[in-house]
Amino acid sequence: MVKAKIKEIFSSIQGEGLYVGERQIFVRFYGCNLSCKFCDEDKKTGFSEYGIFEAIEAVLKEGHETVSLTGGEPLIQADFLKRFLPSLKAQGLKIYLETNAVLKEEFLKVLDYIDIVSIDFKLPSSTGLRPYWKEHSEFLKEAVKKDRFVKSIVTPQTRLSDLETAVSIMKDIAKDIPFIIQPVSYNGIIEKIDLLSVFFDSAKKELANVRIIPQIHKILGVD
Repeated sequence: MVKAKIKEIFSSIQGEGLYVGERQIFVRFYGCNLSCKFCDEDKKTGFSEYGIFEAIEAVLKEGHETVSLTGGEPLIQADFLKRFLPSLKAQGLKIYLETNAVLKEEFLKVLDYIDIVSIDFKLPSSTGLRPYWKEHSEFLKEAVKKDRFVKSIVTPQTRLSDLETAVSIMKDIAKDIPFIIQPVSYNGIIEKIDLLSVFFDSAKKELANVRIIPQIHKILGVD
């Protein structure tokens, strides 16, 4: 039987992106294929192994309409998801996927069961990682079939040229894709980003829907 490594299943408000403030049931998967320098998930150690029916039972008892798959990176456990998600859809639940948008083949395994995709474009100057522009572009071309938006975390080290590249990729695929600029936060404190207005103005020249939204759940002190 396929099992998943899950850190926790819990009810909270969505703290990021276009659906901020909506109450959801979160399934936080363990592990990630990337290691961004601002990531705080590695501090949350440990996981439990869930079978399909155990995970379904834990989700359904919360009684919410939307299930947020978060992490870590949920798509590294795509073989579990492609068995798990059909049962949730059969219960009338909406599926919200938060992803770093580099695992296109894994995404295609579960695409039919996803309603909303929060696509995290990784800016190299923010993450300290290599560029993933090709992977992001290929992923987004598939994700446009769903309700989707792109977000990018910006830090004091973020370069305007990185943000411009992300915007260019989006514009070439669909100019109406919402773009969320998310200032990085540490321990609930939002970092001051000197170029924040510059980032917004640059993106707004090319895209129809640009917003600056910090991590609201961090401000409120909730998970």
